[in-house]
Amino acid sequence: MMQAEFQPPRLLRNPHLQSVLASSRLRRYALRSRSRLEHDADVRELHCPGGARLQGYMTRQQALPESRGLVVLLHGWEGSARSNYILDTGGELLSRGFDVFRLNFRDHGDTHHLNPELFSSNRIEEVVEAVALVQQQYAPRRLAVAGFSLGGNFALRVALRAPAAGIRLDHAAAVCPVVSPAAGLAAIERGPWFYHHYFMLKWTASLKRKQQLFPDRYRFTPAELRSGIRELTRILVERHTALGSLEAYLDSYSIAGDRLAALQVPASILTAADDPVIPVEDFHRLQLPAQARLQIAGHGGHCGFFDGFGARSHASRWVADRVQQALGDEA
Repeated sequence: MMQAEFQPPRLLRNPHLQSVLASSRLRRYALRSRSRLEHDADVRELHCPGGARLQGYMTRQQALPESRGLVVLLHGWEGSARSNYILDTGGELLSRGFDVFRLNFRDHGDTHHLNPELFSSNRIEEVVEAVALVQQQYAPRRLAVAGFSLGGNFALRVALRAPAAGIRLDHAAAVCPVVSPAAGLAAIERGPWFYHHYFMLKWTASLKRKQQLFPDRYRFTPAELRSGIRELTRILVERHTALGSLEAYLDSYSIAGDRLAALQVPASILTAADDPVIPVEDFHRLQLPAQARLQIAGHGGHCGFFDGFGARSHASRWVADRVQQALGDEA
């Protein structure tokens, strides 16, 4: 474990301010006005061998005669391929000569119609299959995966399964990844009200959309949609999965303790000691192999890491730096 170099000015050391800035609408406008990431993207629908259909956006770099490699970016829960941190990171990677594939998880980014079954955080197989399909379709000379929050959790689980899936993955980078889902849920519940409100607002809108598209399959009552993250998760687990309990579901996508010990792919992890959503204690208890590098910054909030009030984040530069170093090219 190493101390991260990130040191924000005193005005930006509040973890809640850092976290809120990450998703601000002003930042979204600034990022879209500066990046060709979306303008030049080709929409791709991936038909995974297991039956899932996932959508993604492929953007090829134009800065170099030959691409330095391909990076698959994974967003967080109720985010999308167009989330601020994905646009920021994708734009940074593109400017450094990488191709970028931004993947939407099922039921994210207005893709609810592609699959009748609901998204759940333990659907790792279809994400592994999607990354394998990206590798097959584009045949990059080097390949990396990077994710934020729940996307960081997925990125590390993809890396864990990559060798067995035949994915030639060179590096995995994760920013503020969910380590222990049970601890993360408890942190949201005991934190300031606006975190719980934010996630519930986005999640219930997603579930209502799913119900509109598949009314014979889903019937969410108003009381259920108001019941809170813990209770609503429990209802969905018991009704729509074979796991049987909330505890079993949360454990099914945990990477806590020694679950990353068998990781063969080199990995980089960045988190903040003051993250109000993902407890830093989870990272201290990780048992990581030698090729995995953990950095903990004193400040940064949840996926924030702003050293100024502009649109750009240190976290996006950090991801690009780690990928560039791992794939063997200098700036």
